[in-house]
Amino acid sequence: MASTANPVAPRIKSGVAPLRAGEGTSFLLRRLHSLSGVVPIGAFLLEHFISNAEAFRGPLAYGKQVEFLNSLPGVFLLELFFIWIPILYHGFYGVYIWYQGDTNVGDYPWTGNWLYTSQRWTGIVALVYMVQHTYYLRFTGVHLPTHPMQSFAKVQGEFQNPWMIAFYAAGIIAASWHFSYGLWLFAAKWGITTGESARRRLGYLCLALALGLVSIGAASVYGFLRIPPQPLDSSSGSENIVMR
Repeated sequence: MASTANPVAPRIKSGVAPLRAGEGTSFLLRRLHSLSGVVPIGAFLLEHFISNAEAFRGPLAYGKQVEFLNSLPGVFLLELFFIWIPILYHGFYGVYIWYQGDTNVGDYPWTGNWLYTSQRWTGIVALVYMVQHTYYLRFTGVHLPTHPMQSFAKVQGEFQNPWMIAFYAAGIIAASWHFSYGLWLFAAKWGITTGESARRRLGYLCLALALGLVSIGAASVYGFLRIPPQPLDSSSGSENIVMR
């Protein structure tokens, strides 16, 4: 009598699921969301970290960097089309993806699932940080484009509150991780890295990038903390600000 063998359950590998193909507009929106996180938002993030590192050199160096950035030709259009519109799209569509997604780390505690979950939540934290950071620097207090040398004192003023230091630290860590792991996801899902070995090597590089960005951010914060409080001229104007 022939015996029936028990079927063998397929072995499921841990990891990150590929970019969902979707249909029509959904596929294009997800592709654009993935791309915008690297270019131009990722490029802006790198520049922003490097520019803020000037705080480690003191108020004069930081003020001159702010002055230089605001003196670029067509700075308003550059920021509008290469920073703010991409960030708004990436942020709001990212929240939509976050809302639609499911977290299953409790049932499947794989490394890939934990990384996926961390990517979702660091994106939310980074978005909240950017909203607060932008509102404070652009729409309150001293008009920094016309008074760039007040920039150091204005940021330093926030750090008089220990909770704001913790908030900045959380924002820096979240933005660093979200971009670095997002870069790894971009390369994997767009077919740039093929094979486990290539993805593993890029993973190490992205981890080093995240740690490097956190270190630069920490140096920037320390630059504001190590300098004695600078006087802030509150009479410099409170009109809407167009700067970073």
